[in-house]
Order: sequence, then structure tokens, then C-alpha cells
Amino acid sequence: VQLRASGGGLVQAGGSLRLACAASGRTFSALVMGWYRQAPGSQREWLASITSTSITSYTDSVKGRFTISRDNAKNTVYLQMNSLKPEDTAVYYCSARIGALNFWGQGTQVTVSS
Repeated sequence: VQLRASGGGLVQAGGSLRLACAASGRTFSALVMGWYRQAPGSQREWLASITSTSITSYTDSVKGRFTISRDNAKNTVYLQMNSLKPEDTAVYYCSARIGALNFWGQGTQVTVSS
């Protein structure tokens, strides 16, 4: 699976961004898709996942602010991020999982200024 993330950038606190991750190489609808982030000096953190049947789950720090969704016709998963905070600044990665196999995209930088 090849993953290409996009949509990162610089935004002021309280603003919004929508990240997208386009997948190729496997049947997208069968993939469990996820978003992670990694801030400088920190470990990679799981944010949200969406199953092949669009069941979603979130880590507590983003629940109510971030929304993960998928468009199987476009082989794309999205992360809508609202009410952004400076502590959301990180490189954001999308992931794809099928069975025991995990795949990662290249990451997109999100910077939230105060």
C-alpha cells in the first residue's frame, strides 16, 4: 500500500485544517485507516482510526475536535481538525492496516501558532 498525505500547513489557534491521505495498491475499502502524529522529541501518537465499515475511534485529546472519515470511491481518508491548539503542532501520518500488515505515509507538517 502506498499512502500520500496532504493538507498540512500553518494555522492560527482556533482554526481548522483538513488532512487527506490517498491510498493505492490494495483494495482501499478493506483497509483500516488511521491517523497518528509525532511532535519533536515525542513518540508517535495514535489519534483516530476508521474501520472498513466506517466505525471510528479517537484518542481522548482530539475527541470532539477531530473527525476521521473515508471516501472509498476516492481511496482517501480524511482528518478534519477543528479548534486547533498549539499543542497539536506535529507531523501527521496516515496509516493503513490489513491483517498483521501496517503501512505508513510520508507525513505532513501541521503547525498551530498561538
